[in-house]
Amino acid sequence: MTFAVRFSVRCLSLMLSIVCATSLFAKENPVLLVKTSEGDIKVELFADEAPISTANFLEYAKAGFYEGTVFHRVIDGFMIQGGGFSKDMEKKKTNKAIKNEAGNGLKNEKYTLAMARTSVPDSATSQFFINTADNGFLDRAQAQDGVGYAVFGKVVDGQEVVDKIGKVKTGRKAGMSDVPVETIVIEKVELVEEKEKK
Repeated sequence: MTFAVRFSVRCLSLMLSIVCATSLFAKENPVLLVKTSEGDIKVELFADEAPISTANFLEYAKAGFYEGTVFHRVIDGFMIQGGGFSKDMEKKKTNKAIKNEAGNGLKNEKYTLAMARTSVPDSATSQFFINTADNGFLDRAQAQDGVGYAVFGKVVDGQEVVDKIGKVKTGRKAGMSDVPVETIVIEKVELVEEKEKK
């Protein structure tokens, strides 16, 4: 067997290994348990469609960053937002902002998770929100800024907890509006399984 043939065989073998590994990875989505003072919410992250946002959320979760943060913004019939402020409404120091993945084709439908951001498209860090209604105006196709908000997961269990949080009484606190009067704490976010994709 010539060197060229041996080299070609090795390249082919390596390529097949990479394809197989990628295929295996693509079959699984991380599933995490978001434990809150109002009950547990189980979420599935879309690793294929939103790899950057998924990896970002997992990094914060594994580091214990979300422990003791709160749902600091709740708007009935719209969404619940958390993951950035302590119980004292102090903003936590975060990692570097990530690239916006709103062009991934996923829609801001009821019970989906999306990355919260400022008016700057690539400004999302740790904060996320759960849509409590179908919010198509946040999708790239309909967004006023032409960018939209990146969906990266969905609630697979605990929708009643999301609904409960979405209905709490809110007011002003620390100069912010729509803050729950009774503090809603995110006690822990932990990886519980990797779910095979359908």
